[in-house]
Amino acid sequence: MVKIALDCMGGDFAPGPIVKGAELAVKENIAHVVLLGDEKAIKTHLGTSKDIEILHTNTTVEMHESSSTALRKKKDSSMNKAFELVKAGNADAVVTAGNSGAAMAFAIFTLGRIYSVDRPAIATLHPTVNEGTSVLIDSGGNVDCKPMHLIQFAIMGDAFAKSVIGIKKPRVGLLSNGEEETKGNELTRETNSILKYMDINYIGYVEGTDIYNGKVDVIVSDGFVGNVALKVAEGIADSLNAFFKIKINSSIKNRMGYMFLKDVFQELVRKTDYSEYGGAPLLGVDGICIICHGKSNEKAIKNAIVMAKKFAEKGLNQSIKETISGYQSINRLKEK
Repeated sequence: MVKIALDCMGGDFAPGPIVKGAELAVKENIAHVVLLGDEKAIKTHLGTSKDIEILHTNTTVEMHESSSTALRKKKDSSMNKAFELVKAGNADAVVTAGNSGAAMAFAIFTLGRIYSVDRPAIATLHPTVNEGTSVLIDSGGNVDCKPMHLIQFAIMGDAFAKSVIGIKKPRVGLLSNGEEETKGNELTRETNSILKYMDINYIGYVEGTDIYNGKVDVIVSDGFVGNVALKVAEGIADSLNAFFKIKINSSIKNRMGYMFLKDVFQELVRKTDYSEYGGAPLLGVDGICIICHGKSNEKAIKNAIVMAKKFAEKGLNQSIKETISGYQSINRLKEK
């Protein structure tokens, strides 16, 4: 059975929902889970399950800490110990709802990068109107990028869509402020000029609306723009849900209308609920790492464990390695 190393001390509400999420995963026989963190605090929230292993750690990476501080002072933290388990072959994947910057730093420091990958990137999954899924990469890992980094994101996103989502020929687009080639900035224009000659199904510039309309499968962006797009989407989803709740309860007519459309509204809520996806994989490190939302509840943690198991079983990292090694000219492109 797949073994998941779970950082119990990361997240805004840790360790409560983290531990409960692990219990749900174990109860459903999804994976074997190792809980890392303060053993006393973990046991406070742990039920009667005897199938969960606890590895005690004294140190915690705080949500506000810089990644450089964490690297210098928190190598014995629950977060890094989780990565060490994967590095040693004693776990198949890491799941953490902790400081995402520190998670990326420890993943690179402890697991190392896949050969030819300069910048690992966070890939988030988004529902599309045609019942599909799109991948946004990078969603916040790298604020300042060069064209070569975006090229690597495109290759990794392509491999991810093929091996995990099952899309034979993913449509890859570059996020910009318009579809015309005259749009974009220096970074996107130079990246675009390289991508259109690469052996991927590159469809050119795409806009923010294309993340959800089913036009594209992989959306490539630097982490600054990608994270803004992600946060805007989360904000709109939360606002829509709040709006519907207020309006539905505002009149008898609206409540009656809701009864007829209840299934539609519930499906909309489900599709826009981050906990349904669990977390986002960090692609480009030599191991599987799922980074969860800091406010993750037990459902999100359980689904992150499901995600980690799926990626481990599908050989995600091996697929990325094979795909990226197929681009013989990638090291020459780095000069750009």
